[in-house]
Amino acid sequence: MTPAERIAHLADVLMEVEVELDRKMVPIRDILKLEPGSVVKLSHSAGENISIVVGGRMIGSGEIVIIEDSMGIRITDFVGDE
Repeated sequence: MTPAERIAHLADVLMEVEVELDRKMVPIRDILKLEPGSVVKLSHSAGENISIVVGGRMIGSGEIVIIEDSMGIRITDFVGDE
């Protein structure tokens, strides 16, 4: 039985997936100026690697991709059990 078959009964359980693009220190004065449409420049760009976290645990990595006018993550690797 494959790992996917062993957990098939959990297939419909919802899990929160976090993809952190960047962390940045920003002065409160700049935060107070934010409004809809504001842009916060990040240090990462398309093609760079980022972590994928599920349930507070890193499960893999991916790279930032641009799809038409949206940003997405292409999964490149999963973390194996150690």
